Amino acid sequence: MMTPRSCIRVALWCSVAGALVISRIALSEPLSNAKLVLAPSMDFPNYLVPAVDPSLGTTFVRVTNSESPMGNGVTCSRPYCTHRYSSAQAWNADQSLLLIVNGCGGLCFLDGHTYAPLFRRQRAGECEWHPQDPDLMICISGHRISRWAPRNNTEELIFETEAYRELQFGPYKGNPSWDGSRIVVRATSQTGALVAFAFDLSSRQKFPDVDLARLPGKNNYCGISPLGKYIFCQQSLSDLTDQAFVLTTDGNLIQSWTEHHRPGHGDMTVDSDGQEVYVGISKSSPDRYQVIKRRLQDGLVTALAPYGDAQHASMRAIRRPGWVFLSYAGNPLSLTGRLRVAPFAQEVIALKIDRSGEFRRIAHTLNTPYDYWSETHASPSPDGSQIIWSSNWGQRGGPVFDFVSRIDWADWDSREGLRQGDHHERQTSQ
Repeated sequence: MMTPRSCIRVALWCSVAGALVISRIALSEPLSNAKLVLAPSMDFPNYLVPAVDPSLGTTFVRVTNSESPMGNGVTCSRPYCTHRYSSAQAWNADQSLLLIVNGCGGLCFLDGHTYAPLFRRQRAGECEWHPQDPDLMICISGHRISRWAPRNNTEELIFETEAYRELQFGPYKGNPSWDGSRIVVRATSQTGALVAFAFDLSSRQKFPDVDLARLPGKNNYCGISPLGKYIFCQQSLSDLTDQAFVLTTDGNLIQSWTEHHRPGHGDMTVDSDGQEVYVGISKSSPDRYQVIKRRLQDGLVTALAPYGDAQHASMRAIRRPGWVFLSYAGNPLSLTGRLRVAPFAQEVIALKIDRSGEFRRIAHTLNTPYDYWSETHASPSPDGSQIIWSSNWGQRGGPVFDFVSRIDWADWDSREGLRQGDHHERQTSQ
């Protein structure tokens, strides 16, 4: 027998599925032809009711609701109720669950497609989704590393130590390798030294410590690269310069990116040539405020998008690795008539990282800049078909909600398949 709640879920899914036909209007285009598209006047969307951005043709849904019970023990605070961060995976591996962590009083799990609240869990430390197993999260807290199944609330201990304390996943910006086998842990040793080390979850092997005191400045976080080959650490100097360092899992330093934030506020991925890269926003010359990618192995920099208001970059669509999802801040009216500037403000786009300049508009966020919690922090699902983003909907200092935009990639995939087919045909005819 169908309950009222399941009826609502079916109705919402049908509404979203129907609206996806409209979302196919938002096809990719080259940056060289890009023009400013101002956000239309849109009413504040009702909770869990699909809406359409008429200027882009994309469908989106508000998935959090402040100061009122959402169901199944999930209640949001008034200031904000949002996902963790742009570079944190919000969906599990099969996209059946969506995680909300900021402002909901714990770890709040929504249905990954209808966004109906399912359950809430309380636990210490930090957990990130396993990128391959949809049932598991990888968790770090205190002296322990574990694998946790949030649906049935069961846990498998992987590593426990008295030689270190205050184990952290990053903190806050840690991700496992793409196969889910490796992570980087930041911890305090018995001598009180702040260290980082790689850890293999499959073999339960701990790699050598990296003494973070040997790197300049104060550590912000450390993480593992997508293929598990490198440790990436970001440090802040006393003059607020952000620097990055790339080390092997054995702790050997191979790259020092001493320019400020070149890049930062980004994420790591594997490029088409198999090289691991960091994609983010530069805040130093010669590519200040451009979106760039930088190769971990040798530091080679490639500019991807011109000077603009890009604020965060996410590569969490690990099954669509050639696309970076960018959150743009700024004021749309300030871009009018400006040349050689990325024509995006208060907008989310997807951009190819192959230097083609091909991009897709995803959402007008109507997000007025205010503080950290009100930043957009767009983050895609593993296949890039759903993108979660935050907005105060034009109310500076007002409540911050999460929204999910839906993108249909069928047209692009079809064209890409034709291109690859033509390429293969040319090769075989030679």
